[in-house]
Amino acid sequence: MAVYVALLHSIVLGAGRRVVMADLKAMAEELGFRNARTLVATGNLIFESETQSIASIEAQLEAGFIKAFGKHVDVIVRDAETWLTLAEGNPFGDGIGSEVAIRVMRQPLEPKILDMLAKYRRGQERMAIVNGDLWIDFGLKASETKLLPALTTKRLGIGTMRNWNTVRGLAEMIGR
Repeated sequence: MAVYVALLHSIVLGAGRRVVMADLKAMAEELGFRNARTLVATGNLIFESETQSIASIEAQLEAGFIKAFGKHVDVIVRDAETWLTLAEGNPFGDGIGSEVAIRVMRQPLEPKILDMLAKYRRGQERMAIVNGDLWIDFGLKASETKLLPALTTKRLGIGTMRNWNTVRGLAEMIGR
């Protein structure tokens, strides 16, 4: 049995409607995934499954989400070992947990994307690409950055952001 981490791009279903994490766990279990559990109410799911391709799991979760909630949401999946490597690869370990984030990508980013994003950086903000994912240290105020509006699917491809506290929490839940 393999352990996987799934990150939903959004849990907002429409005006005033959000996915309840108990419903997300139930959806995963209806798809045949086992021991589904969530971390905070932002679409982070850990579960067990027979070993299969990441693309297959993403497709199953996306189809299951449409069936259960009536809306498409991009889902990014990593196996446990890859997630632990991602967590160990934080280039900004000296940053504040809530101000350091990673955009976990379905397809790896090329380092040249940093040049395109550089014009949006302010002050103490730092960026790095590690194993195809984009790490950002927003400095002291992520809420005031000009980077977030630039991190669109159109510019970067399918991906989703998580802060460092969430990355660590998911790694701890994997329990290795």
